Amino acid sequence: MSKKRILYVEDDETLAFLTADNLEQHFDVTHCNNGKEAFQLFCNETFDLCVLDIMLPDMDGFQIATEIRKRNQEIPIIFLSAKTMKEDRIKGLKLGADDYLVKPYSIEELILKIEIFLNRSQKSADNKTTQKEYNFGSFHFEPENYLLTSNTHSFTLTEREASLLKLFLDNPNTVLKREKILMELWGNDDYFLGRSLDVFISRLRKIIKEETHVRIENIPRVGFKLVVE
Repeated sequence: MSKKRILYVEDDETLAFLTADNLEQHFDVTHCNNGKEAFQLFCNETFDLCVLDIMLPDMDGFQIATEIRKRNQEIPIIFLSAKTMKEDRIKGLKLGADDYLVKPYSIEELILKIEIFLNRSQKSADNKTTQKEYNFGSFHFEPENYLLTSNTHSFTLTEREASLLKLFLDNPNTVLKREKILMELWGNDDYFLGRSLDVFISRLRKIIKEETHVRIENIPRVGFKLVVE
C-alpha cells in the first residue's frame, strides 16, 4: 500500500529536517519552507494531510489554511507553532484546522495525530456510499458532503464540524460527556482539546440558532446535549 502524502511547511531548517526525517518513516512527505510555494504545491499536486507552521515567509500558515479551505473542506490540517496564545489556537481552529500543536512538540504525538486524522478521513471516504442523511427541525444534513441546509441558508462545514454534528444527531436528546466527544473526534481528552471543542460547539450553535426547536445545551461539568423538540 502506498504511503499517505503529507504537505509539511516549516521554514526552520533544523526543526524541518528532524521532523521530516521522522515523518518519512511513516508517510510520503513533501517539505516546503515558503508559504506561497507551499500553496502552489497544494494546488498542483494531491495530498492527504497538511502540517503547517504559522510564521512563514511570503504567506503565513493562517493564510495558507484559509486558501486551502476555499478549495478543499475535507483535507485534515494541523498547525505547528511557537505561538502559545489562546487567541491563536482559536483563530487556527476557526479557519478550519483539525488540531494545533505548540512548539516544542512531541514527534510521537504528531505522528499519532496524523494517523488518527488520516484514518478518520479514510473511514469517511469508505462510508460515503452508505452514510445516511439527517433531517432535524428545518435542517437537512449530508455528512458525506459536509453540507447543512435549511429553508433559508446553506452551510459547508469543516470535517470536524460535520463529525461533531453527526455525533450529536446519532445521539439526539442524549447527554454526551465531554470525554466521549473528545475521544470520538480527537482520540484524546486533554485540557487544550477541551478548549478546542468549545470553539466547535460555539460555531455549531451560531449556525443552528435560527431554528427555535433545535439547540445544543451545556450540561455543567458533564458535557453537551443536542435537544431536538
